[in-house]
Amino acid sequence: MRKFILLTLILFSTFSFAQIPGFWESKEFSKDVSLFKAKTFLTQDVLKTSENSLQFEAIPLAAASSGELTTLIYKCDSQNADGLILGFYGNYWDSTSGVIYQGYGFKNLPKDKAYNFLNKIESEIEKNQKFLKDNNDNNNIVFEFDDLKVMIWTTSGSYLIRVFYNGFDSTWEKTSFERSKRRFERKI
Repeated sequence: MRKFILLTLILFSTFSFAQIPGFWESKEFSKDVSLFKAKTFLTQDVLKTSENSLQFEAIPLAAASSGELTTLIYKCDSQNADGLILGFYGNYWDSTSGVIYQGYGFKNLPKDKAYNFLNKIESEIEKNQKFLKDNNDNNNIVFEFDDLKVMIWTTSGSYLIRVFYNGFDSTWEKTSFERSKRRFERKI
């Protein structure tokens, strides 16, 4: 009995405190965390800031169930700037050092480019629907958009989208994609 309890405690502590997220931590990079970090990205890399205050909105749209990809919209009327930010979280590979890190990154898509990106995904799925459904999990399509690579395949009546960006490899399921697209079109 003591050995069983000891073994249980060892396994519990190993899975609870491991560096790789466990089952219950899969949404570790939530919409709230993404929103917090995206505001930094917006103010440092997208918007032009000065000593005068600048008003802008940043609204989280949806997070993939894996927690690897979140979408946010932003709007700054005074700079006539609005668009979609893709927030990536998870393991990424640094090709110069050959080391895998855990981190986050953001991709800004201004409004017109965001519309084109979301519509491109939707149109490629529709255009290749017969091919994708002919052999679930095995038939795939891939295309590039800007510096993003997008791979799509079907699984049991649904589809999955993998987005590759700057060393990140994130999965975006059908529900999260459709929710992001619908909310983006409604709010922008």
